[in-house]
Amino acid sequence: MTDTAWKTLEPRLMELGPDTGAPGPWKAWRLTRDEDGIDWLIADQPGASANTVSEEVLEELDQILAKVEQDAPKALAIRSAKAGGFFAGADVKAFVGARDAHEVEQRMTRAHEVVDRLAKLSTPTVAVIHGYALGGGLEIALACDHRILVGDEARLGFPEVQLGLHPGLGGTARLLDLIDPLDAMQMMLTGKAKRPGEAKAIGLADALTEERHVKAAVSAVARGEFSSTKPGRLGRLRHQVTERILHADLPRRAAADRMRSQAAKQAPPQHYPAPGALVDLWERHGDDLKAMRKAEIASFAHLMTTDAAQNLIRVFFLREKMKRLTEVEAKAPRHLHVIGAGAMGGDIAAWAAWHGIKVTLADLKPEIIAQAIGRAATLYPKLGHDSAKTRDALDRLIPDPDGQGVRHADLIIEAAPERLDLKRKIYADLEPRMKSGAVLATNTSSIRLEDLAQGLARPERLIGIHFFNPVSRMQLVEIVTHEGVADDTLNLAKAFLGAIDRLPAPVRSTPGFLVNRSLTPYMLEAMVMMQEGVAPETIDAAAEAFGMPVGPAELADQVGLDVGIAVADSLKAGLDKPLPVPPDTLRAKVTAGDLGRKTGKGIYAWKDGEPQKAKSFAKPTQEMTDRLILPMIDACLECLRKGVVEDEDIVDGAMVFGAGFAPFRGGPIHYAREAGAQTLKARMEELAVLHGERFRPDQGWERLT
Repeated sequence: MTDTAWKTLEPRLMELGPDTGAPGPWKAWRLTRDEDGIDWLIADQPGASANTVSEEVLEELDQILAKVEQDAPKALAIRSAKAGGFFAGADVKAFVGARDAHEVEQRMTRAHEVVDRLAKLSTPTVAVIHGYALGGGLEIALACDHRILVGDEARLGFPEVQLGLHPGLGGTARLLDLIDPLDAMQMMLTGKAKRPGEAKAIGLADALTEERHVKAAVSAVARGEFSSTKPGRLGRLRHQVTERILHADLPRRAAADRMRSQAAKQAPPQHYPAPGALVDLWERHGDDLKAMRKAEIASFAHLMTTDAAQNLIRVFFLREKMKRLTEVEAKAPRHLHVIGAGAMGGDIAAWAAWHGIKVTLADLKPEIIAQAIGRAATLYPKLGHDSAKTRDALDRLIPDPDGQGVRHADLIIEAAPERLDLKRKIYADLEPRMKSGAVLATNTSSIRLEDLAQGLARPERLIGIHFFNPVSRMQLVEIVTHEGVADDTLNLAKAFLGAIDRLPAPVRSTPGFLVNRSLTPYMLEAMVMMQEGVAPETIDAAAEAFGMPVGPAELADQVGLDVGIAVADSLKAGLDKPLPVPPDTLRAKVTAGDLGRKTGKGIYAWKDGEPQKAKSFAKPTQEMTDRLILPMIDACLECLRKGVVEDEDIVDGAMVFGAGFAPFRGGPIHYAREAGAQTLKARMEELAVLHGERFRPDQGWERLT
């Protein structure tokens, strides 16, 4: 919710249930009856920035519903006092370490009783939603008779699939009962949230309104005069026809098979069981939604106790931990200047401008700046459907071929090619023109900051802010420090990443930092295997068998073969043991200009952004998988041993969010502990005998054994 909208809403919420400081009957809720006989139930968990659906919250809700049943109001309106939204979902902490499915089933049965009680109220109920209503929060809203969305920032969704789960508070059946079954299943299987217009179009929301009209809308509900904004006649007809067809076993079974096939392409069922479990639930009980709600409990309880769900929940908390690193006293920069408008620099500038920061974008070639702004104009409508937001972001993205923005910028990011001499030359020109207190950041992916800092008058103002490609999709950013960096420099970098919704991974300056250092042996080993005659499709399949979302051959093409070789060459000097040598055939591709996806040809030919892989190829062996994955884990342990990263959780989070390490395994260090460090270390020793010194285990394994 925007600041302006919140300032309008907040006094109204205080009027409905002021917090006088006196102890009330409930901690997380305030209940007030207004002059029209309408009860306003305000969710406001103390000490939290967002409401979550915990067992305590539900127990208090049960007490409130008992009161409402005894003294019925004309209507019950439920809304949130949090600026961000309605409910952020369930309290995930409650299920960390859950391994007893029977215990989870008992807890969920009790939670169902409360939500079912809300659904059965004779009093008209309405959920008034601003901001997000996710997971268990949306399930509370679905148990109400009506859903009214306030403003244009509402987001309604079921992200449980990202935690290895499906909705568990009756949401599977209630959503299927409310909207078209195929729309409902798609929404739950993808975890994608619906915007207000989309929610209204499919019947998930009854009405969209502004804050000033909320009271009138709820009063209309109380009088029985509320006019819902339902899908049009064709939409209702489609829903009815689809529902009637899918009520029969054979059509529902056929639709379920298609759903499983589509879901498996994104989330292999052997690694991510939740989509398949949801489809099974619908296939078996789609013609009896009461039975489906009951079966949902057992299915949810089973999923909760799987390794996949527990590890994905771990990844959820890794993300939260990394987000908290941005909570510093420093203010985010108001003006960013970016040097280099290529693929990285231009996209960094575009992303920052979208998030409200004024950006000046410089490059030696004006046409490169124009191309970057063109990419931004294409990206912004995909990020948000509000044309005004796109216009405002483009207004903040200012072409600056002469580099005049340097004098006014709080933060300057250099995104020039990976050449030490070039970067030093840029810094020599920049530093005298920077304003006092400004921070200079480099987006280098492999050059040591100590080398870049030579010749600077104020090396304490230099820091690394290393983004990954594509900037708009990769959440991780490495914050690279050197021995002399100032605290306020580091804090400004963290504040900047918080302002642009990115996850920081603090790392020490060393060749390759963390992610590139750990990914390079993975990718180079793939090249060695190709030199041995193994098909790239087989190599990629070996990595995907472990759970990597993208195999190393395809990833090398995505990154760019020229970039991969440059990183590998720059890492050699600083390592304790040898890296695989990039094969001559790979260098020949680079010389020929076949750099991967960006040129349309590399290891694979590329068409419409997709690699053209052979349909038939040899199946991978376990040894292939071990040769790819174990050196990556070994490099992570080396980084911990050397103090490149201080925290195992940050290593795990960085590798999941920056390198795509199989999320359902919880991160490389967590996986090594769970799989048995002694076993994995012994396997590396076997590989060292078979394939060479590069597989010799690092001393860092000792921390796990």
